[in-house]
Amino acid sequence: MDPRHAAPAETAWHALEAQQAIELLHSKHGGLDEPEAAARLQQYGANRLPPAKNRSPLRRLLQQFHNVLLYMMLAASGVTALLEHWVDTGVILAVVLINALIGFIQEGKAEHALEAIRDLLSLHAMVLRDGERREIPAEQLVPGDLVMLASGDKVPADLRLLRVKNFNVEEAALTGESLPVEKTIAHSTVDALLGDRRCMAYSGTLVSSGQALGLVVATGSATELGHIGSLLQRVQTLSTPLLRQIGGFSRWLTLALLIFALVTFALGTLWRGQDAGEMFMLVVALTVAAIPEGLPAIMTVILALGVQRMARQNAIVRRLPAVETLGSVTLICSDKTGTLTRNEMTVQRLISAQRIVDVGGVGYAPEGGFHVDGSAVAADQALLEVGRAALLCNDARLQQDADGHWLLHGDPTEGALCTLALKCGLDPLAEQTKLPRSDAIPFESEHRFMATLHHDHRGHGVIYLKGAPERLLEMCSRQRGAAGDQPLNPDFWRRQATDLAAHGLRLLAIATRTADAEQRSLSFADVEHGFTLLALFGIIDPPREEAITAVAECRRAGITVKMITGDHVETARAIGAQLGIGIDRPALTGAEIELLDERRMREVLPNVEVFARASPEHKLRLVQAMQASGEVVAMTGDGVNDAPALKRADVGVAMGRKGTEAAKEAAEVVLTDDNFATIAGAVREGRAIYDNLKKFILFVLPTNGGEALIVIAAILFQLTLPLTPAQVLWINMVTSITLGLALAFEPSEQGLMSRPPRAPGEALLSGFFIWRVLLVSLLMMAAALGLFLWELQRGTPLESARTMAVNTVVMCEMFYLFSSRHIFASVLSREGLLGNPMVLLAIAACFALQLLYTYAPPLQQLFGSTALAAYEWLRVLLAGVLLFSVAELEKALIRRFRLHPQAVDRH
Repeated sequence: MDPRHAAPAETAWHALEAQQAIELLHSKHGGLDEPEAAARLQQYGANRLPPAKNRSPLRRLLQQFHNVLLYMMLAASGVTALLEHWVDTGVILAVVLINALIGFIQEGKAEHALEAIRDLLSLHAMVLRDGERREIPAEQLVPGDLVMLASGDKVPADLRLLRVKNFNVEEAALTGESLPVEKTIAHSTVDALLGDRRCMAYSGTLVSSGQALGLVVATGSATELGHIGSLLQRVQTLSTPLLRQIGGFSRWLTLALLIFALVTFALGTLWRGQDAGEMFMLVVALTVAAIPEGLPAIMTVILALGVQRMARQNAIVRRLPAVETLGSVTLICSDKTGTLTRNEMTVQRLISAQRIVDVGGVGYAPEGGFHVDGSAVAADQALLEVGRAALLCNDARLQQDADGHWLLHGDPTEGALCTLALKCGLDPLAEQTKLPRSDAIPFESEHRFMATLHHDHRGHGVIYLKGAPERLLEMCSRQRGAAGDQPLNPDFWRRQATDLAAHGLRLLAIATRTADAEQRSLSFADVEHGFTLLALFGIIDPPREEAITAVAECRRAGITVKMITGDHVETARAIGAQLGIGIDRPALTGAEIELLDERRMREVLPNVEVFARASPEHKLRLVQAMQASGEVVAMTGDGVNDAPALKRADVGVAMGRKGTEAAKEAAEVVLTDDNFATIAGAVREGRAIYDNLKKFILFVLPTNGGEALIVIAAILFQLTLPLTPAQVLWINMVTSITLGLALAFEPSEQGLMSRPPRAPGEALLSGFFIWRVLLVSLLMMAAALGLFLWELQRGTPLESARTMAVNTVVMCEMFYLFSSRHIFASVLSREGLLGNPMVLLAIAACFALQLLYTYAPPLQQLFGSTALAAYEWLRVLLAGVLLFSVAELEKALIRRFRLHPQAVDRH
């Protein structure tokens, strides 16, 4: 069959023998010839990912205005312009424009994510063509090419490996596997998962050691990297809970305001017989006043302040609404390596023929001791011998930086052995000086061990051997016991290895034997037999202490934590148990996920908290299934393979240190410390932000509603209007600029992380909130209208009565601002009254503006206000105090009779 008509990406290349793959692609051991390579380049296209389908900047900008509340505000700005109320027009348009610009700047993450994936591709490749080595642009690679790889190279295409020598590839970005993967040329089963295909090297991964020759089997969008890119393009970005709630609130408010405007206009003209032009101006003024035009601006300020606070806590927010979405999260899907764990391999257990030693400490820092049956033991000669062997049969080294942190140079597993030696009290330089290395057999996957030959300065030689336990058992005949060497007991060691593996620990054995003083080289024949087994190591990447605490905090907050990892299921279960995830619950592997349809998956997921060997499609399916079950999902990740799921999740959280650019671009939040505990802090901040937004809405709606009710009541009862259109606009402008903004700076309330997450479908205005809005609106109307009518009854001039009505409304709003600081808790405390300096500053600024309104001649002429006497100010002040008292009494009754789930005294 003509290879130019084949579909390389559809073939299970990992399941074919190397020679079969060569034949299927009609390649040869000397590589393709140039004419054939050129023909295939025409057929398959260049080895690059297709560019993202970006929206034009103009279209992205115009889409920011597609919002019901913004439509209302634009209409209001048009009407105020016709009425020549230029200040209001300017304020409204500025708010609309600022919000549009913020949205425009923050959008476009999917396009950037795809560009970041494109950046992972290699620029050049070393190939065999016409039997000769040539360096060509990686874009010119075609299926059938033979590519040579060495340590440090980026794999330029998907390859079926033909020859390997000590070849290891870092695939964490693609599969989530935390350690470099040893590659072989032996084929895998057809259904092998991506991380288990040891005979394949995938585009975008990095060669950590060794050399290889590989056959190109897929290029460009047909590669696994290209598959993830196409997945990313197809994934739909969900709207955030807050944006959905604001959208619903805006539609509700639009309808209510239209009905209000029509009813008010009809009552005024048809029933009361007022001039239609005058009523039109009044209705417009009231409608503009009732529109919470400060809402988008305040929402932006609240979110921006949250972003600043989160940045100080190592969380960088790339899209503003994501801050609040974190507060509504009901489920967190977290990667394991480096997020829940330290990403520092640690020897946790050491087993010799005579005892089981538990090793204290975590990570590469040489801190922690040794314990046997719970009792501390010193590093005796037996432990020193094991530590010396682990240190010398080792190519890694540890170094302490200026800040005191221990850094690894080399393989993570070997780093764990270096740390063990340091815990034994050994000095690496001194040991290497006493027993310098003469020769070594490096670790390779074919023989699964490493051996080193050493000589002291007195004519003695020793060989140290480390590797897979089952391999070393074949090479050992004796074991080191308390009384010296004894015959090897293979069954004992196999039982111990099985037990360690069942706890999710990686296994490594170490052995030794003497060597002749004359022996200066090491061959495979020298290490086939005659060794004495010293110990078996159980090694693990331990969980972060702060992650354990954070998982527990999330559970108290009603948030489920699930762990999704590319590691093996036993390791995942063991780490999950230490973190408090998945205890006494089944774990699910990628292969098992493949067998589940969508309905069955939704049934199984609630009982599963640990997922292992998960591919990009599995992660995406899991997120979609959880969302279909009504969960608000936060997903953490660091690899290219995580990008589709990060984009689909309600909140994608990428790792800043070890995360790929593709993951960061697909995510809304980036953790600069790669720490799960930071997510818990971000959730707390998100909840505080939502609280502050509710406080603002609970403040602005009753205040706007009170102004509207004052005018409606006057029309219904055929009274003199207490407020003119200009005065209504003044009140709205002053209080929106000063008072409402102060609530954006509210600190979080106590007990925030003891509440369950709010329901995803919860309305922004619940029945209780509507009650609160009506109550405060009626109180404000009663205070302002009552005082206005009483003043008229006493013969006070209309201008003075209206001035008192305006100041009464503003004074009530100032006192209500204090009460709004806590939705349910009392503010009658030092913290409640003085805890937010911005509230005090806002009230002072608002009062200063009211003094100008009342006493400044230009404003008196503009608004028809007059100066007030001291006793008149006392009446205004009394109205504010009465409203505050009733508002606090209402909260006390709600707490006393538990009329709302959140109304408890801990706030």
